Amino acid sequence: MSDLVRRRVVVHGHVQGVFFRDSCRREASRRGVAGWVTNRRDGTVEAVLEGDPAAVDAVVGWCERGPRGADVERVEVSEEEPEGLSEFGVR
Repeated sequence: MSDLVRRRVVVHGHVQGVFFRDSCRREASRRGVAGWVTNRRDGTVEAVLEGDPAAVDAVVGWCERGPRGADVERVEVSEEEPEGLSEFGVR
């Protein structure tokens, strides 16, 4: 598991109501990244991404753009210890 990374991202901007969560789930699944994504009460979207470093970086990069209709202002990224997640879900 030492070759896995885990990053928590919080995406700010117009990111709710634009299919951000489902689009993020599809992007993560396509790249073999596990974790979850959720809408937060403050209007941001939070995601935990765990997997191969290059694949996680690619999904973080996708979060910086988001799906069509999103207007991402900024993304906060923090490193965490991997937990060995095996699936990606929408919360």
